[in-house]
Amino acid sequence: MGERGAAMTPLLARLHHPDTAAAFAAQASGLPATTLVSVTLPLPAQAQDWLNRLPAEGPWWYHARPARGEYLLGIGHACHWTSSGPQRLTALDHAFAGVRRHWPGSELARVFCGFAFAADSADSPFPNAVLAIPALLLRHEAGRSHAVLTAPAGALPATLRDLDVAHARHQATQLDGILSPVDSTLADQAWLARVGAALRDIDANRLAKVVLARRRQLRCTQRLPAAAVLNRLVAQQADSVVYGHGRGSLAFVGATPERLVRLHGQQASADALAGTAWPGSQSLDDGKNRHEQSLVVDAVMAALAAHGTKPPRQAATCARSAGRLSHLRNKISVHVRPGCSLFDLIASLHPTPAVGGWPTADARDWLKRHGEVRTAWYSGGFGWLDSAGNGDIAVALRSALIDGDRIELQAGAGIVAGSQALTELAETEAKFGTLLDALLDRDADTRATGTEN
Repeated sequence: MGERGAAMTPLLARLHHPDTAAAFAAQASGLPATTLVSVTLPLPAQAQDWLNRLPAEGPWWYHARPARGEYLLGIGHACHWTSSGPQRLTALDHAFAGVRRHWPGSELARVFCGFAFAADSADSPFPNAVLAIPALLLRHEAGRSHAVLTAPAGALPATLRDLDVAHARHQATQLDGILSPVDSTLADQAWLARVGAALRDIDANRLAKVVLARRRQLRCTQRLPAAAVLNRLVAQQADSVVYGHGRGSLAFVGATPERLVRLHGQQASADALAGTAWPGSQSLDDGKNRHEQSLVVDAVMAALAAHGTKPPRQAATCARSAGRLSHLRNKISVHVRPGCSLFDLIASLHPTPAVGGWPTADARDWLKRHGEVRTAWYSGGFGWLDSAGNGDIAVALRSALIDGDRIELQAGAGIVAGSQALTELAETEAKFGTLLDALLDRDADTRATGTEN
């Protein structure tokens, strides 16, 4: 994990320095007052994970790939958009396209994105889909650190005042409270009954797979700081994407091994990731896991082919470790046609059979009819874009919703022909372990299989 940075005061002094104001004014000269302008400030070249700077209040965004030494922290909002419904991704795409056409100084800026599993989901303390440009971005990548200040051309003083407030108090990076589980006996019985219902419909050939999510709740003797949970995830899940978004006492955090899609120029890549093994489980190479993986590979290949200039390329199947868990993974890549946006790719890929089921529409209808509830952005997406339209979106797995002194974990299991209800229950318990290891400061097995590309 990165070293802790210097006190915030020197950074605030840089933001308020006349040279920063002059650089901003030069970029903003002659522009409408609402046009976004960014100024980049180099910071001391030392490893930073930025978690000691997570504000106690106000909106923040976090995205880290610890094994690669890449950390992003966004504080405040220079601009943000929300959307829901069937066209939610298209709406965000159009809104962002209008801004990035003329955004001076944005070369190192990042835009954060989060969205729920279902386009019509309303059972969440967060908007269904969000795109946010932070007022201040702290980034460490390729051994270099930068601060990117962004504000409307006519609103720099107001933005700096808001950042002063946000930096007045930071979250604790240590967990000091005592956690206790909330009894889940009835909820677990209901989940097992839903597994039985799914197996009956699979046996009747109404669908091939459906993914069922479980929830587990805990209480703490004091307010849970998201920075402390992220701090442990960064240490324990170095090969995963560690992510989070919050405001005040509310936060959504997690560590996921699965990329939904990455776009750089016209080169796109996605993960087909399914099947799960954990200590004491059946082999990762067993028939059920291979069957689940084949469904995801076929779906991802078809989704990317719709945007490619040539057929997608599929890498060999390998094991992808994530703490105590292992999954089957195929990396699939394609050269996309000109004009294809990251949001076009997300719309084609999400939800993959790894988080929804197969066939997609049948699984989605089944989940709706059987009252599937997925809190916040669990099994949706989380990631970033840049002003050129490149971006990297992960599937928001192994997540927790923090609300003051309460925390709710979510994990899912794919139900296919031959699934055993108690084995699927054990799989979700193993997946809960990612967050429980962090919350309880257990020594997670973080064996690496090589960093992600």
